[in-house]
Amino acid sequence: MARYIDAKCKLCRREGMKLFLKGQRCFTDKCAVSRRDYPPGVHAQKRTKVTDYGVRMREKQKLKRIYGVWEKQFKLYFREAERMKGNTGENLMALLERRLDNVVLASGFALSRNHARQLVNHGHFTVNGKWVDVCSFTVRPGDVVAPHAKQEKIRKSVAEALEVNKSQPVPAWLEVNRDNLSARVVAMPRREDVPHPIQEQLIIELCSK
Repeated sequence: MARYIDAKCKLCRREGMKLFLKGQRCFTDKCAVSRRDYPPGVHAQKRTKVTDYGVRMREKQKLKRIYGVWEKQFKLYFREAERMKGNTGENLMALLERRLDNVVLASGFALSRNHARQLVNHGHFTVNGKWVDVCSFTVRPGDVVAPHAKQEKIRKSVAEALEVNKSQPVPAWLEVNRDNLSARVVAMPRREDVPHPIQEQLIIELCSK
């Protein structure tokens, strides 16, 4: 499987916004976007003209990089969103929000998206008491996500992450129990629950051609 191994801050600088790929560091003065608010590369500052296609492509790239999905995965999500009832853009955002790695991150159980993916991939989380090690697993209302009950070291790590992330708001569609370290999906995520400033209509215009 392909994997991005370059500096993650370059992705934020390329998109011109914080993608929050490095957790709490993104909220400090060390954030690369705050210090160098221009794209990476020797000639990046000379690039001024952006076409309509380029604007739409950048929106798609932002969304893919925020959720950590590759092009093939993204196309599958888009096709599924098209088949669902309702607005395709809102359906797409909801599908990405319901990924298991995103639930772990949004609940405050991990320090960054990469951390959340590592925890899930290594089998440290369960859904409704059943072991799940697939980051793209889609949760549904009523599902309960929690670290494995018998892994005390991981539960301690999750508790520490919750303490670090205590100032970050939890989405309304999730209900986090800090005492037993669990998160319950209480509803389907709505567009207003998605914190990222993405113009999904531009993405739909690009992918529908």
